[in-house]
Amino acid sequence: MANVVVVGAQWGDEGKGKIVDWLSEKAEVVVRFQGGHNAGHTLVIDGVTYKLSLLPSGVVRSGKLSVIGNGVVVDPHALATEIERLREQGVALTPENLKVADNATLILSLHRELDALREGSNEGTRIGTTKRGIGPAYEDKVGRRAIRLRDLANLPTLRPKIERLLTHHNALRRGFGLPEFTVETIYEELASAAPKVLPYVAATWEILDERRRAGDRILFEGAQGALLDVDHGTYPFVTSSNTVAGQAATGSGVGPGAIGYVLGIAKAYTTRVGEGPFPTELTDEIGRRLGERGHEFGTVTGRPRRCGWLDAVALRQTARISGISGIALTKLDVLDGLDEIKVCVGYRLDGVEIHRLPASQGAQARIEPIYETIEGWQGTTAGARSWAQLPAQAIKYVRRVEELIGCPIALVSTSPERADTILVADPFED
Repeated sequence: MANVVVVGAQWGDEGKGKIVDWLSEKAEVVVRFQGGHNAGHTLVIDGVTYKLSLLPSGVVRSGKLSVIGNGVVVDPHALATEIERLREQGVALTPENLKVADNATLILSLHRELDALREGSNEGTRIGTTKRGIGPAYEDKVGRRAIRLRDLANLPTLRPKIERLLTHHNALRRGFGLPEFTVETIYEELASAAPKVLPYVAATWEILDERRRAGDRILFEGAQGALLDVDHGTYPFVTSSNTVAGQAATGSGVGPGAIGYVLGIAKAYTTRVGEGPFPTELTDEIGRRLGERGHEFGTVTGRPRRCGWLDAVALRQTARISGISGIALTKLDVLDGLDEIKVCVGYRLDGVEIHRLPASQGAQARIEPIYETIEGWQGTTAGARSWAQLPAQAIKYVRRVEELIGCPIALVSTSPERADTILVADPFED
C-alpha cells in the first residue's frame, strides 16, 4: 500500500481537512510537513466542528499518531493553546499520540511584530499575510539564527542564541524607530513555553522511519496550496514555504521513496485569500453567490475569500509540478443551480494565447482568461455519495475538468460531511 501525500492544488482552502480526515481512517500516522498556524483546516465530524491551525487533521481520530514535522514553523504558545482547545472538545491529546519534531523552528513574538510591521508599512508591498510571524521565522531558519524546539530542553544555552538572533532583529527595529528587544524578554517567552511543549518533542524523522519500516501507512498533510509555493507559486504573493508534494519528504525527514500516491485537492471553482493575481476572479453576482454558498471565509483569519471560475490551466500546471496522481474535487454542490459554468482553458498575454501560468509578476497581472462554457445543472449534488446520485450534466462537468487538467479525478466531495464523498480511486490502494 502506498503512503499518501495530500496537497492543495490551488491557492489553499480547497477542503483538505475533510479529505485528510476521511483518509486518516486507513492510515496509522498523519504528518504535517510545512507551514505554520497561518493555515487552517475545518473538520465536521458527526455534526461537531473542529478548527485546526497547526495540528494535523488526524488528531481527531483515536488510535492515530500525529506528527508535526521539521518543515513546520511552530509558535509554541499557539500550539499549547490549540492542544488545550481540542481537549476541551473531548479530543485526547497526549505525548503518546502527538509528536513534534525537535528540529522544528520556533515562531516568537518578534516574528509576529515584524510580520505586522512589514504588512502594514506600505500598501504597495502588501502580500496579504496572516501577520502570524510565519515568513520572518522561515527567514531566520535559512539565515541560521533560529531558535529550535530542541533548544528549549537546555535553557542555560538559550541566551547566547537569543543574542545572535537579536543582533539581526534589533537592527530592523531600530530602522522602524522601535524599542529594541532585550535578551531577558525573549528568554522568558521561551522559558514559559518550554514545559507546555517539551513533552511532545521527539526526533520525529526516526519515528517515521521506524513506522514506515514496520509497514504502517503514513498520510502526509500539506497546508495552503501549490499556487502559494515560494518557488512555483504566484511570487511574491505566496507563502514562505514549499507547498508542493516534494516538500513532504524534506519537511518530515523521510526519503522520496517513502512517498507513493500524491492526492491533489481542488475545488470545483477557484478561491484565494489575500493579495496577488487571480485570473478567473469574479466580482459580480456570480462571484458573490459562490462565496455565500461555499461559506468562503478563512478558517484562521475569517477573511472573505475571493471567488472565481475553475482555472484549468493553473490546476494542470500544479498537477505536473507536484506529480499529482489523482485529484479530489471538492464543493461540487456549490455549482448547483447555475445555468452555465465557465472554465478557464488558456490565457491571453499581450495578444498571444498561452497555456501555462507565467512566472513573471508583471505577466501574471496582465494575463486574461480564455473561457470554455459548459452547461450547468438544476438538480442537486449536495450529499451525493455515488455517481448515480449526480445529475448527468454534473458528471459531464467533472469529466471535462479531468480532460482539461490531464489528471484523473480520484474522488468527489459534495458537502463538508466526510461521508458525502464519491470514491473513484482509493489513494491507499491505487
